[in-house]
Amino acid sequence: MTNPDEVAAGRPVMLRGGTVLTMDDAHTVLTDTDVLVTGDRIAAVGPRLQAPDGVLEIDASGGIVMPGMIDTHRHMWQTAMRAYGADWTLTQYFVWNYLEHGRKFRPEDIRAGNLISAWEALEAGVTTSVDWSHNLHTPDHAEAAFEAARDLGLAVTTHAGVWGATNDDGIRLMHENGFMTPETVYVHAATLSTDSYQRIAATGGTISVSTESEQSAGQGYPPTWQVRRHGIPVALSMDTSVWWSGDLFSAMRTTLGADRAREHLEAHMKGQTVTHHALRAEHVVDWATRGGARALGRDDLGSLQPGMKADVVLIKNDASPVSFPLVNPYGHVAFQAQRGDVHTVLVNGRVVKRENRLVGADLAAVRSAVEATVGYLRSELGEEAWAAGMNPDLPSAEVLDNPYQYTEYKSESTHGARGSLFGEDG
Repeated sequence: MTNPDEVAAGRPVMLRGGTVLTMDDAHTVLTDTDVLVTGDRIAAVGPRLQAPDGVLEIDASGGIVMPGMIDTHRHMWQTAMRAYGADWTLTQYFVWNYLEHGRKFRPEDIRAGNLISAWEALEAGVTTSVDWSHNLHTPDHAEAAFEAARDLGLAVTTHAGVWGATNDDGIRLMHENGFMTPETVYVHAATLSTDSYQRIAATGGTISVSTESEQSAGQGYPPTWQVRRHGIPVALSMDTSVWWSGDLFSAMRTTLGADRAREHLEAHMKGQTVTHHALRAEHVVDWATRGGARALGRDDLGSLQPGMKADVVLIKNDASPVSFPLVNPYGHVAFQAQRGDVHTVLVNGRVVKRENRLVGADLAAVRSAVEATVGYLRSELGEEAWAAGMNPDLPSAEVLDNPYQYTEYKSESTHGARGSLFGEDG
């Protein structure tokens, strides 16, 4: 277990001998390289750096050193209900939260969700999160979430292109009234027209893609396959742990999968074959780091270069056979790594995770607060409503007749399920 005195704030930190994804403009990858952190900044990146007095040295050999990941859309307060809505659609989410039970959350429940969300983010190497704190029914709720309201000149973020909720009219009105700026972040943007994407591209905004959310809840097909064609900057987000995982490894993986699946599908519908992928692992690692920094207007985040903020992640797990061989670092981050492989995390130069364990986290207190929230909500809803909310009714489904089974064959449209995609006759 890490000794808290070893990772005291202000102590220089040296990560020795790792494969460094600098995420600079050239996406330079450096092997057997050191990263030196002093104060809250990266002091140097290079081989065999001289260590200052009192430095904490961390062996990064065999591991990947990368910038801290940036989540541009996370409903932190909902994390106390982790996985409760795993089988929800977006409609069921809206009904449960906005029409039925969201108002039952007390200020202390908002706080409990925010606490556990912050720690789960740090554990997974997410060092910056945009908190969509939208269940604030009273000033007390807001104070519990933010502690104090300040005018920070933060970027504007809005849902856009969500099936059945927000559409092209919203984008048009924003554009006509001068509300579309380079600082604007459009979350999901999955059901927009070419005209709307062109307006976003022309005004310099960023789209925050929550692929796990979009492909499961029904906001629309994850839009990177379209967004790329317009040159719109992309950032990644996880949305909410009431459904999905709270890390950006999953976001990178599912975004690659959804984009490539759509690319193949579009080609197959034309009788063509994709032989070279347009979206690469390197791109989604960029979106999880620099993409988030660009979206938030933080040019001091998202890369490992001298003078940048010291938000640093070391991916290394010597106890796992998945940690080697390390031949394609971008592919390793996007497809192989998990939160349990995050060895060390620094935020503002301060070590918050080391040797695969959080530093300074009173998880017993966090667990107590979250369990109190769950117990309270379960009591408020009652056991029947609690169970019903977690287990929505299954839709009726009819199995197509199959001429290859020993049953009386009745259907003339057995293969009709493919007709809508591939143009086959029923």
